[in-house]
Amino acid sequence: MAKHVVIACGGTGGHLFPGIAVAEELRKAGHEALLLISEKEIDKLATEGYGHLRFRTVPSIGMPKLFSPKMISFLWGFFKSALQCRTILKDFGADTVLGMGGFTSTGPLMAGRWAKCRTFIHESNAIPGRANRLNAKFSDVVLLGLKECAAFFPAGKTRVVGTPLRPAILNRPSREEGLAKFGLNPELKTILVMGGSQGARGVNDLFRKAFSMLPQDQVQVLHIAGPQDYEAVKMSFEISGMEGAVLPFCQEIQYAYAASDLAVARSGASSLAELCYFGLPAILIPYPFAADDHQTRNAEIFDRAGACYLWPQNEIQARELADKVIDMLSDQTSLSGFSARMRELAVADSAAQVRKAIEEIEQGK
Repeated sequence: MAKHVVIACGGTGGHLFPGIAVAEELRKAGHEALLLISEKEIDKLATEGYGHLRFRTVPSIGMPKLFSPKMISFLWGFFKSALQCRTILKDFGADTVLGMGGFTSTGPLMAGRWAKCRTFIHESNAIPGRANRLNAKFSDVVLLGLKECAAFFPAGKTRVVGTPLRPAILNRPSREEGLAKFGLNPELKTILVMGGSQGARGVNDLFRKAFSMLPQDQVQVLHIAGPQDYEAVKMSFEISGMEGAVLPFCQEIQYAYAASDLAVARSGASSLAELCYFGLPAILIPYPFAADDHQTRNAEIFDRAGACYLWPQNEIQARELADKVIDMLSDQTSLSGFSARMRELAVADSAAQVRKAIEEIEQGK
């Protein structure tokens, strides 16, 4: 029997792209999916090109600290959002709600409970955020990207499935296709710099200084700067004379991975899952202000596996970063080892595992 699954996944690319991956998998299996996204500009950018999927916008509400004066307005906004979600679920005929993380998921999950739907959450990170710690209370099953996260949820309620990857990612382009997509030079090594769907100012600032320190006869840079820092990064890039490209956002990130020899990236779980699938060696610079420092915890798992080079942001200078990039690119044996260990951590069928979990609980297994 076809399921009607509402997927709440707005707010960041780390929630949205795995949600899209699950929606694609559900559609392929004959189910219906409706994706709830936030009003943020990043959601609008990230959903371009997915006209075949169904999206609805719901308010994105960040939870303040417990005793903050803003708590009253948060609770009122949250209650209105949950009522709106209840109407959306009824109109769609939902029987299942899946929350991909963040407080954008909380209202739909609560509405799903009211409507007696089966409820799931997915947590990609090694440490769950405040939203998913709360969302777990409204969920029948907690799906995990990393086994290390199971300790934060009730025993017997979790299932490790990896982090879902979109079909576009799984249809891996060739290196030649990736280079051609961005007009890159096939004679040079390619460094991919990215900070997640919204960019990363700390990483951007390091590379604005490092551009001129890199040997331009050996390397080129593909820098996804994020919309806010795009103009500043592009200016520094052009002044340096560096070959490559600077983008505010990359809708077809699979081509960037395929074109690259080394990534310098944050360590959000969704980005890590994609890097693993492509076996792309990486210098990981965790966002130092992430909740519970979860990006560092994510990166430590990969560091222990020998799949990355972990480098805290407050310990890096631009000259050191430029030197490290060149050292890594110059040692092909070591680079190949990083690549192989990255691939060992990949879970290519994660979206299918999520779909099976939904089908099984609906069948009472």
